[in-house]
Amino acid sequence: MENLQGKTAVVTGGASGIGRASALALAQRGVNLVVADIDEAGALAVAHEITQAGGQAVGVKCDVGQDRAFEELKALVLARFGGVAIVMNNVGVLTRGLPEQIPLEEWQRILNLNLLSVVRSNLAFLPLLLAQGEGHIVNTASFAGLFTYSFDRAPYAAAKAAIIQISEGLALYLRPKGIGVTVLCPGPVKTNIMSTLRSFGPPTDTRGPGAMFRLMEADEVGEQVVEAIVSNRFMLPTDEAVRELLVRRARDWDGFIEEQIVNPQIIVPAAKLT
Repeated sequence: MENLQGKTAVVTGGASGIGRASALALAQRGVNLVVADIDEAGALAVAHEITQAGGQAVGVKCDVGQDRAFEELKALVLARFGGVAIVMNNVGVLTRGLPEQIPLEEWQRILNLNLLSVVRSNLAFLPLLLAQGEGHIVNTASFAGLFTYSFDRAPYAAAKAAIIQISEGLALYLRPKGIGVTVLCPGPVKTNIMSTLRSFGPPTDTRGPGAMFRLMEADEVGEQVVEAIVSNRFMLPTDEAVRELLVRRARDWDGFIEEQIVNPQIIVPAAKLT
């Protein structure tokens, strides 16, 4: 999708972090925005920021865990802008705890918000994109979905891995029909995802994907997202260094797991969390 001027985008989880940055970057290219988030005040603030800069935007409260959420979002975008070309599924909710400590209900909550929200989005918006034969979908996954570096965030990692698989299937189906698909896999990025963190059981060491990955600003990622849409890029890791790491894992998976066990990157020791 080389020409974004006048197109309309829906961004869920758009009130902060990568969602906000992507919405602002798209608005700078002349895209109309529907900024959706459970944080209504935050969504309205981002929309106001866009309109103050001369763009077109609306902010709306949206609970992506509800079955009707995306049908209501679709009705809003059609009423306000008459159509949609870009859908960014960006919601990410984190939980932590030892595998035997995280209850079933928390697994269900995380999978509902992080994974089934993408399913709901597809059911609502894919018919529109297919009918017009044009559009682009961006699904936000994570380094945690590409490889395992921690054991205390299993529900989040499982959901993000599933999003990568869903996105690959969508690319096979939709690209021949003129619709692009990008799966965004962020490494360390400054966002507020930790603000909604739920913890179960004793504190655990906070592990990172590796010391080679710098902590990025969300605005950098927003620009990457726009460029991926324009160039119709599928896999978008925020740091290209992850490719070599994945090659190492593919060459020796057992050795890779052993390395993660013996030499984990501890960002915050559990002792500091007590």
